[in-house]
Amino acid sequence: MKQLSIKDIARMVGVVPSTVSFVINGKEKEMRISEEMADKIRKTIKETGYVPNRSAASLRTGKTHVIGLIVEDISNSFFSMLAKAIEDMAYKAGYRVVYCSTENDDKKGTELIKMLSKQVDGFIITPSSGMKEEVIKLKKSKKPVVLLDRYFADVDLPCVLVNNKGSISKGVELLVQKGYKKIAFVVTALDQMQMKERLSAFQHSIKKSGLYQSRFILKLPFSTEDSAYETGIRTFLEKNEDVDALFFATNYLSIDGLKVLQQLKWKIPDRVAVLSFDDHEIFKLYSPAITAINQPIAEIARQGVEILTQYMHEQVNGKKDEALLLDAELIPRESL
Repeated sequence: MKQLSIKDIARMVGVVPSTVSFVINGKEKEMRISEEMADKIRKTIKETGYVPNRSAASLRTGKTHVIGLIVEDISNSFFSMLAKAIEDMAYKAGYRVVYCSTENDDKKGTELIKMLSKQVDGFIITPSSGMKEEVIKLKKSKKPVVLLDRYFADVDLPCVLVNNKGSISKGVELLVQKGYKKIAFVVTALDQMQMKERLSAFQHSIKKSGLYQSRFILKLPFSTEDSAYETGIRTFLEKNEDVDALFFATNYLSIDGLKVLQQLKWKIPDRVAVLSFDDHEIFKLYSPAITAINQPIAEIARQGVEILTQYMHEQVNGKKDEALLLDAELIPRESL
């Protein structure tokens, strides 16, 4: 008759093997039991609805099997889809996810890291610029961290990024090919690497085409309020009525921009073309459908979770703390 260990049974009933043992005289002992006894144990577990005490297990092993996910704004479609994808990927890897939003508030982001640091095995973070010091502390304490969507240029940490420069350049090239000459770029005035890269890429590409005009760049203060950017966009367009194309750096800017264009009765694409970085479900339903740069959310999530679990299991091979750059897809629709 096959003999099964306590750890064997633990695997069968879903308990982490290392958390199940006996300690006798200060030494860990493993009991061998028969398959018949194992069947009885499984039956009892099923009848009683026993659930392993993960908190007790974490006290012994130092592992919680929980990942902390900190994003900018969970209500934003990009981050909500990213969070769901990460949760699904993490679950398959044996981890649960606790996630929360910073709302681009440095203080809130820092407090969230401090609150979760002893409750999770690792972090996936889209940091605001003011979270840098706290992220460095995590690195020094050897807490596994992976950054998504943005990074700190002078901090060596693994990160998964979208090719902002290449994506923006493709967008500008498409607009120029379509014959647009007075192309405006709308971006949030954030001290974040991904926004800086998108703005820099636009300026470089538009200058290369010979169509650069500084008055066609609109920087708006960041806000999480609904329709927060409408006033700024409307004022800008009323002062620059000769604009023939609008390139928005994020989908929430695009959505507010579309509202303004409706108010001004500027028809798309006859009066003005529209292109958005970050696709959104509404862009497919809008008439005319909005051309967008679609970020590979599922791949970002997969790579982020995979890299983090490698660090948590200390299975990192090759060069550490490197950036993984993913390409985005430019999806032409009727708005150009």
